[in-house]
Amino acid sequence: MKRRNFLAASGAGLAAAAVAAPAVAQSSPEIKWRLTSSFPKSLDTIYGGAETIAKQVAELTDNKFQIQAFAAGEIVPGLQALDAVSNNTVEMCHTCSYYYVGKDPTFAIGTAVPFGLNARQQNAWLFQGGGNELFNEFYRKFNIYAMPAGNTGAQMGGWFRKEIKTVADLQGLKMRIAGITGQVLSKLGVVPQQVAGGDIYPALEKGTIDAAEWVGPYDDEKLGFNKVAPFYYYPGWWEGGPTVHAMVNIEKWNSLPKAYQAALTNACTTANTVMAAKYDLQNPAALRRLVAAGTQLRPFSQEVMEACFTAANQLYGEIGARNADFKKIIEAMQATRSEQYLWWQVAEFTYDAFMIRARARAGR
Repeated sequence: MKRRNFLAASGAGLAAAAVAAPAVAQSSPEIKWRLTSSFPKSLDTIYGGAETIAKQVAELTDNKFQIQAFAAGEIVPGLQALDAVSNNTVEMCHTCSYYYVGKDPTFAIGTAVPFGLNARQQNAWLFQGGGNELFNEFYRKFNIYAMPAGNTGAQMGGWFRKEIKTVADLQGLKMRIAGITGQVLSKLGVVPQQVAGGDIYPALEKGTIDAAEWVGPYDDEKLGFNKVAPFYYYPGWWEGGPTVHAMVNIEKWNSLPKAYQAALTNACTTANTVMAAKYDLQNPAALRRLVAAGTQLRPFSQEVMEACFTAANQLYGEIGARNADFKKIIEAMQATRSEQYLWWQVAEFTYDAFMIRARARAGR
């Protein structure tokens, strides 16, 4: 009797295992995706964000979920990455939202807007202040689900073939500039040009453009801009803390097992942190090398900064009056900015200002 009970129980257990095994297998399927980047491989820091995502997703899923990263132009042109994901030509991309302002100016806020948030403030808003939820509500109109997956920190103001001392010096200047910053500068006479990263050097060299901004010393040195434009301006007031996004086709995102969604989310968060850390570590040494090689470092004048600030606020009002999505998100960002700077002036700025003075006194 005991033997029969044991056999029956064993049979039931085997049957249950047979049913459960396929369920487990189905919960961890083998999936292969393609990720197209908007950046060339030569820029290991910003393109490297895509590789960080792919590597960590594979490690977190025992190689069951594999993402192959492609540089700009390998399978999709750099500035068409979002379109390829929206149309489901590829499953995901690694890009800057502000490249797509031609579709809707709201895309600009996803990366950075003039006189917006710095990197830490941007992360606070996106991860904890409801910013990412606002953006995904907007991105859904384009079949996109997005996650922060990189930040360069405050950028430089770009390379110029001539000095910019006054607002009058901006008249007729042809400048490679992304996002709605081009619209801000056009109010001051600049002729904005949108040029992919890999095409900036030849455009500057040939004189097709008079100035260009990209990221900062580490990447700019790699691209050799100092060889074709001697004046290097700061700060990049249009990119205080620009976010690079991982964008996923929303149907593909929804079809992922929850564990894979978590793996991809965590990988993007890691990429976001690692990219910022790399830039902060590598930019100082690169700036020293550029100056030693003859680069002439220049701050934007107070006149230029004030004129740009005024023009930016005028533009936000104009766009917001005709675009409800833009108005909703820019006002949320501005509310966050007000709170953040109230706090930063109490602690962060005071500390930083002291350390700058102390370092100068100590000569190091």
